[in-house]
Amino acid sequence: MDKTELVNAIAAEAKLTKVQAKDALEATLKTVAEALAKGDKVALIGFGTFAVNEKAARVGLNPATKAKIEIPAKKVVKFKAGAELAEKVK
Repeated sequence: MDKTELVNAIAAEAKLTKVQAKDALEATLKTVAEALAKGDKVALIGFGTFAVNEKAARVGLNPATKAKIEIPAKKVVKFKAGAELAEKVK
């Protein structure tokens, strides 16, 4: 499902216009992204939790040359599905 299909599904489910559904979806995604950028956790009961994890710097191997390379530390977004979502996907 792409963004357009998601907007259409939201509009149908919530009985909104497609413009209202698109605005609501974009506002939601922007708010979640801003919270994660500040280091906050976003928990949606029944759906899941978004959080930021930090990966430490490490040494890796270039697969072509087998040379060792330094992989810098970075932050990654982690999603853990809630019980209700996990049950629906089963």
